[in-house]
Amino acid sequence: MAYLGGVMRIRPLAAIVTSVLLAAGGMSPPAQAASSPRPSTVDRLIAGMSLPEKVGQLFSTYVYGGSATEPSAADAAANRQAYGVATGAEVVAKYHLGGAIYFTWSHNLDSPRQIATLSNGLQAAAAASEPRIPLLISTDQEHGIVQRLPAPATLFPGNMALGAGRSLVDAYSAARITGRELRAVGIQQAWAPSADVNVNPANPVIGVRSFGSDPLLVAGMTAAQVVGFQQGAGVTVAAKHFPGHGDTRDDSHTALPVIHHTRAEWQRLDAPPFRAAIAAGVDTVMTAHIVVPSLDPSGDPATLSPPILTGLLREELGFRGVVVTDSLAMAGVRQKYGDDRVPVLALKAGADLLLMPPNLDLAVSSVLGAVGTGELTEARIDQSVRRILTLKQRRGVLGGVQPVDPATAERVVGQASHQQELRKIADRTVTVLRNDAKLLPLRRADRSVLVTGWNSSAFDNVGTLAAGLAAQGNRTSTLPTGIPNDAKIAEAVAAAQANDLTVVLTQKSFDTTVTDPGGRQQKLVHALAATGRPVLVVAVRDAYDVGHFDDVPTQVATFGYTRSSMEALARVLTGQVAPRGKLPVSVPDPSDPTSTRYPYGHGLTWRIPR
Repeated sequence: MAYLGGVMRIRPLAAIVTSVLLAAGGMSPPAQAASSPRPSTVDRLIAGMSLPEKVGQLFSTYVYGGSATEPSAADAAANRQAYGVATGAEVVAKYHLGGAIYFTWSHNLDSPRQIATLSNGLQAAAAASEPRIPLLISTDQEHGIVQRLPAPATLFPGNMALGAGRSLVDAYSAARITGRELRAVGIQQAWAPSADVNVNPANPVIGVRSFGSDPLLVAGMTAAQVVGFQQGAGVTVAAKHFPGHGDTRDDSHTALPVIHHTRAEWQRLDAPPFRAAIAAGVDTVMTAHIVVPSLDPSGDPATLSPPILTGLLREELGFRGVVVTDSLAMAGVRQKYGDDRVPVLALKAGADLLLMPPNLDLAVSSVLGAVGTGELTEARIDQSVRRILTLKQRRGVLGGVQPVDPATAERVVGQASHQQELRKIADRTVTVLRNDAKLLPLRRADRSVLVTGWNSSAFDNVGTLAAGLAAQGNRTSTLPTGIPNDAKIAEAVAAAQANDLTVVLTQKSFDTTVTDPGGRQQKLVHALAATGRPVLVVAVRDAYDVGHFDDVPTQVATFGYTRSSMEALARVLTGQVAPRGKLPVSVPDPSDPTSTRYPYGHGLTWRIPR
């Protein structure tokens, strides 16, 4: 367990060793009740709440607009269509909401000052309306390809990149810094980390959101992030997606995946990270919209499954915190039952917090109606409200939320010390897989370099890498291709022939079913290799890409294409730092998926002359 190295340098991480050992042995985690606050305050609150107020606490959803009280005309219209009122503040008051979730597409996330002001406005609305209980404001901040805060936020490489770095300290630090920046803008809850063990290269929804394919690696990293977010920054998190979404070929956003692990395979592969998260004190566990017949033969998704949520998570694993559903707007939870039944069935299964129902009016009225008919009891509602309010009390939310200072938010988010730590962590994630041509590291020379291939419009990974190479004396040019057509491939080939070196970036080029149905990226790489000029291929998302490029003798994986990953890649390629990443997954041979092209743990390095 080399990735435990350095763990004792940070006091809060001492508990991680115990967590990993618990995961390895399949032991039951310690009871969480000892850290729970006194229930009397919570019980008094519940006793004074009406049933609609209690039910409102069970829901967390989005509102449109960058301001709680003065949204744009378009956002006001969107709120009216969804909720019948114009502003986020009115939505909070109308439904007695327990939480709100921020997205870019709902226009909540623009700048630290704006986000902080929005948070203050929504909390003011909660404080001014019954039951006067503050919100848990949340967002998806996993790092890597799933993170919501915009620049200048400190945007760390994602989970699989951290898995390549093998450092629990780095996983902890990334979570702690991210949590501090979330708190600065009034966000108290991050829907992270992903505790899924990605054992299926074809997984379309998890992939690099996972720390890797080894259950113990994922367990350690998951627990380190739980401690970093919760103890290091005071931000509550959710281990997701229970009982484990790592071995599926379907995306639960658009389908209902079925995972065929036996119960013994689940215990060995999927359970360890959740055991470790629970042992580390995770506040919340998020459910998956997946069917696991060995755990529940009914065909119901885990989100609606009493054997999985109550029998497995509560009784077998001993989880005492809040169970939150994944978004109830996703297709995976809506295929078998109507939107009126899903919230009721989720509560009956053992869920507490219901996230983003597609029709909030219908969801609330369905739960109230189920209490009216006796299908749900008010005592059952009280159980979930008690868990949610206890969580709010534990995280300092229940007694009233002090407004965050927008000016302080601007100073904290993206501050220099955070960026320095980001650079160090990113440098340790770059993974060199092949250097047969002894091309790396690139020495300072009068060299022309073409950077081409897939490019993210959000991060401009092609341009960022080219700038990093140019800073070390290379003459660079760029040619982003996206998923290239024949004309763009011909243009790239001509440009490569006019340069001393070509660096080509690929993004899920192994996926010729959904992402790149014509295999256009693979065709581009092979065409560049056929020029006879030096070529370096970089898989900027999944390392599985490189298995298709035997004709390219220099191969690197970054597991992400954020600015920090591309800048770290430039430093490794130009010999400023040595590569330290090790594969957190194995890369199969495309011609024989049962054999391995690059094994788990593979990664090259070299000495940097001083």
